[in-house]
Amino acid sequence: MAEEKPIPQESIPVTKVERAARFVKTGVKIGGNYIKHYAKKLIDGNVTKEDLHRDNAEDIYDALSELKGSALKVAQMMSMDKNLLPTAYQEKFAMAQYSAPPLSYPLVVKTFQQYFSKSPTEIFDTFTKEAVNAASIGQVHKATKGDKTFAVKVQYPGVAESIKSDLRMVRPFAVQILGLNERDLDLYMDEVQNMLIAETDYELEMRNATYIASACAHIPHLVFPKYYPEYTAKRILTMDWLTGKHLNDFLQDDPPQQIRNQLGQALWNFYDYQMHQLLMVHADPHPGNFLMRPDGTIGIIDFGCVKVIPPEYYKSHFRVINPRIFDSRQELEQTFYDLGFIYDDDPPAMKKLLIDTFSEMIYLTVRPFREKVFDFGDQDYFRQLYEFGERLSKMEELRKSKKPRGSKDALYLNRTYFGLYSMLHSLKAVISTHTSWQ
Repeated sequence: MAEEKPIPQESIPVTKVERAARFVKTGVKIGGNYIKHYAKKLIDGNVTKEDLHRDNAEDIYDALSELKGSALKVAQMMSMDKNLLPTAYQEKFAMAQYSAPPLSYPLVVKTFQQYFSKSPTEIFDTFTKEAVNAASIGQVHKATKGDKTFAVKVQYPGVAESIKSDLRMVRPFAVQILGLNERDLDLYMDEVQNMLIAETDYELEMRNATYIASACAHIPHLVFPKYYPEYTAKRILTMDWLTGKHLNDFLQDDPPQQIRNQLGQALWNFYDYQMHQLLMVHADPHPGNFLMRPDGTIGIIDFGCVKVIPPEYYKSHFRVINPRIFDSRQELEQTFYDLGFIYDDDPPAMKKLLIDTFSEMIYLTVRPFREKVFDFGDQDYFRQLYEFGERLSKMEELRKSKKPRGSKDALYLNRTYFGLYSMLHSLKAVISTHTSWQ
């Protein structure tokens, strides 16, 4: 049976009052889900939390899909981390990567009228009324003009204006679902807010994309679209239409190992060069932003989320990749101070626990850098990663800490490597993991 297409939305709640009311309504439904869950548990002691998670995930995703914007983007980000969310949330929120309910065509026309004083069909020869892809912040339409075919990204109304208020409202859900440390949440929410504000500026995205594509043009097997400033505005972005399949669809064709390795090597080289030569990076590495081709080339799209790495933080962050870091306890401790993992006034026992825990984390996560060739299909390695992540998320010492543990600059860099590792693992790629800075 063909998958049912989401019904286009005729409107999006735009004002703070409308959006807050939707959050409140969802909160009431979640409260009801908890009451129903515990009532069932009284009758049947075998009832697990999985049903509760499924009901809550459904209700929260429905609300966020209707609101779109920053709240839905946060859900998408959380879905990329297999240790952060229960499975029901992870599976549901992953839909935000490329299959959120689209916006109706009249609202798309209204956006074009606002920025170009013309409808899409007055600018292009053809323009699909239905979105070909819909995500958290915008949706993509296919258009043609002369002999050229374009991907036209149109931002949802009110997304940019509602970022700050949305993040304030999504905060209780993050605390309830994730059990996050309040101090860490404060630190990270500021970073997320700043990145999302940048992500809603499509003219900035075009500049970042053009710069990174030009700087990385020498890397084999990468394909970048050309961008068109004459058809681009603050909330509309036009680029070449690239062909290819998203990762899961591509893998269904059972590509040969040689092609998997070639794709994996291209991804690794792309991110390595950005991190260490440009000090800025495409920081949204989920499968919806890459188009895989049978010849082993990759189309790279969506440069909305680009993290600029402060030079001083760069030095501390990548110091831990050096295998010699573990030869000197003093140097290791100093690095942990620099990264905000430990503080001078931490009790000695707490300090030792944190140093031991973060040493284990770093030793495990940077293992691919310490080998000349690494097999990302190694199931045992990823099992260790997930098991450690699960242990880390349950550490009471971290969850109850009165101080944030880590730097806000680490959030998107860690997310970038997690997304990269996940794609390489899905490809089962065996690649050379040299780094351009060593």
